[in-house]
Amino acid sequence: MTKPVLVVLAAGMGSRYGGLKQVDPVGPGNATIMDYSVFDALRAGFGRIIFVIRRDFEQVFRDSIGVKYEGLAEVGYVFQEFTDLPPGFKVPEGRSKPWGTAHAVRAARRAVKEPFAVINADDFYGRDAFRRLSDFLTEPAGTSTPARFAMVGYRLDQTLSEHGTVARGVCRTDEYGRLVNVSEMTRLTRVPGGVENREDEDRPVRLTGAERVSLNLWGFTPALFGLLEERFPDWLVSHAADSKAEWYIPFAVDNMIREGAAEVQVLPTESAWFGVTYREDKPLVEAAVRKLIAAGEYPERLW
Repeated sequence: MTKPVLVVLAAGMGSRYGGLKQVDPVGPGNATIMDYSVFDALRAGFGRIIFVIRRDFEQVFRDSIGVKYEGLAEVGYVFQEFTDLPPGFKVPEGRSKPWGTAHAVRAARRAVKEPFAVINADDFYGRDAFRRLSDFLTEPAGTSTPARFAMVGYRLDQTLSEHGTVARGVCRTDEYGRLVNVSEMTRLTRVPGGVENREDEDRPVRLTGAERVSLNLWGFTPALFGLLEERFPDWLVSHAADSKAEWYIPFAVDNMIREGAAEVQVLPTESAWFGVTYREDKPLVEAAVRKLIAAGEYPERLW
């Protein structure tokens, strides 16, 4: 049986956090959030790790992160570069950064030939989430059309920060648990009795908190890469005037669903999710990790 691949998106610097949070420890033995994700993925049956990084911090990343896993799994690296565009396209004037998470996944197109998961390097997803995704990715896929993908869905109210608003992709599903669409809400905050999206301060959108959200824990087949290549040129043309526009995975997948090119099964999980969006979030994540270690969910030292 082919083991799925773990693709880790680790090219972001974390501007709101104020540093290279991918290598910032949160657990005993200087374990990072990424270490816990890799540990969970390997024990769920993933067989190879591909890191999507930037060239300018390749050496510190290899020395601080990659070296930990080289005896446990095959490790590879690909680079997200803003000059990596389809034939016939040039970087617009004023553009100085890559094109978002869909562009980051696209960077792995030559390195991944197996079913694969995509994660953010700075999100703690939990053991159950990786198990559910591994089960999905190891099911016989066949050659079905539309392409069949998956997304792990977390409860919105379990993914908020106490130190500022957060952005989340809020999901709507059909009666079979398949994703209908993802609405990106960028100023979500906890309020008494629920959650509000405050993009428009005068007309906040009220949510219950039980909605399932995307935290970029996806399961794909290699068919994704062809679908991305087909759509990237149109996206570039429509966003050419915006030097800061980003092509996000939820937006790209939403487009595929609307066009009938893909269907996405939402895999609900009650796994604990922790994220370090703001520096003030770090002590809460450290405390949550200690609690999981005390409960026997993780060993005191991972490696």
